[in-house]
Amino acid sequence: MAHGPVAADVLEAVHRHVAEGDYRAADALCERALDTAPADLALRRAHALLLMDSGAFARAAEAWALVAAAEPSAEAWSRSAICLARLGEHAQAVPAFEHALRLAADAFLVRLWYAESLEALGRHDDALPMYFAAVRTAQARGRWLDQASTAPELRTRVVAAMQRIDQGRHALFVAAIQPLLDRFGETALRRVMAALRIYLGLQPRPADDGQHPTFLYIPELDPSPYLGAARFPWYDRLQDAAAGIVEEAHQVLASRQSVQPFLDFSNGTSPQDYLAGQRGDGAWDAYFFYRHGQAYPENQQRCPRTAAALAQVPLTRIDGHAPEVLFSILAPGTTIKPHYGVTNARVVTHLPLIVPPDCALEVAGIAHAWEVGRLVTFNDTCLHQAWNHSDRVRVVTILDTWHPDLDEAETLALRQLVETIGAFNLRAGV
Repeated sequence: MAHGPVAADVLEAVHRHVAEGDYRAADALCERALDTAPADLALRRAHALLLMDSGAFARAAEAWALVAAAEPSAEAWSRSAICLARLGEHAQAVPAFEHALRLAADAFLVRLWYAESLEALGRHDDALPMYFAAVRTAQARGRWLDQASTAPELRTRVVAAMQRIDQGRHALFVAAIQPLLDRFGETALRRVMAALRIYLGLQPRPADDGQHPTFLYIPELDPSPYLGAARFPWYDRLQDAAAGIVEEAHQVLASRQSVQPFLDFSNGTSPQDYLAGQRGDGAWDAYFFYRHGQAYPENQQRCPRTAAALAQVPLTRIDGHAPEVLFSILAPGTTIKPHYGVTNARVVTHLPLIVPPDCALEVAGIAHAWEVGRLVTFNDTCLHQAWNHSDRVRVVTILDTWHPDLDEAETLALRQLVETIGAFNLRAGV
């Protein structure tokens, strides 16, 4: 809201008093001016600021709440909340912090205050993901990485937050698999426990074995780029069903119903980050049977022979994560750029369905030419890429199964661990 000459003169006088350290005079001047111009937000904001700076937190909290009511903003809500937190009024501060964070989710310092208020209320389970989100967001912006990147007045608080994160996540994730540790014993789950320590940064990874998972590394698994058919007893049944699956893939291509881009660029990435095209950006589409563990029943019903064949495969099952099963449709002239998968706990299998010339998969520098109906399984945490240099569409079925070196106890524990990590990260918004 614009203000006239009188209001401008008042603001100038208020700022002069504040600069001189005369908060009492500035306060009195604001009070008189607001009696005659209560809707002047510039005056009200200046008053709230000087009250906060002078340590009059109770009045400042009320003043900022009035600013927020008139013109909601992350600044007004967060400053009101911080004043309440400084007074120890955490129950009132928490909803104000939540208003602020809805308007500015990346405000990492506000989120740190919020986490501290939650903890002060004894809401430790709610505080932990907020501490994690605050630190992770700050570090993504080059802050709170070390003393030099942390403001001196924040260092003690940030260190305390990091300690709570380290202790809290470790306790949370171990508790999630404790029943399985009790059931099977620590020796049976030693690889899973080592994976957790590596994930939390408590144990270094072994020497480079060519595997670079973006999420979870399980030690002591066969790191081979390709795994042979003898390791998968279900291979023959799926290959026997290939002809029917090929027919259904052609039907999907003809109708294009429920075909969608495989990649999601909502996180700020672009097609050029993942794809290269001989004509433009290239295209990689998908017809999903499962995605992130969620079944696509209508797609399965349209392809009953494929669905029946997949039902015989011991797919990876992790709520919210796996399996990922689809017809992968790679457009002519498209290359999927080299990349790494999320975890070596699972392996990826392709059933080629439509394979023109000049198409291939490459894992750890070893090229594999797809053959229709012939399965190939590979470790996608090795650097891998794929290309279709032809002028026709290439289609393969993609599915994931547990790494064959893992036994039942380990897969049960890994499922529980990944689901718990996923739920925690979801609460933290990361």
